[in-house]
Amino acid sequence: MILALAITGLFVLPDPWRLVVLVCAMLIEVGEVFFWIRFLRRYRVTTGAEGLIGQRAQVIEALAPPGPLRVRVHGEIWNARSAAALDAGEPVRVAAIEGLTLVVEPDR
Repeated sequence: MILALAITGLFVLPDPWRLVVLVCAMLIEVGEVFFWIRFLRRYRVTTGAEGLIGQRAQVIEALAPPGPLRVRVHGEIWNARSAAALDAGEPVRVAAIEGLTLVVEPDR
């Protein structure tokens, strides 16, 4: 809306007011950009493997409790390990990531 007013003012207003409207519109736009940059820095990026920490998962295969496991997180199958003995179908929570192996704990 500010941009539309600035363009309209550029063609309609007399000469000294054109510059005033254009400068005001530019200041408002620059202020808006700085506002959004500051606002969006509050949120952490939760993509990649780091975003899995704290997520819920389900054990789909327990090989030799408390040995290696296979868990499903967001539709993906991951290798996992746990200190506690877990059976297939149990809900777990991702506590850490070590390489391509998730460290999980029971989610009861």
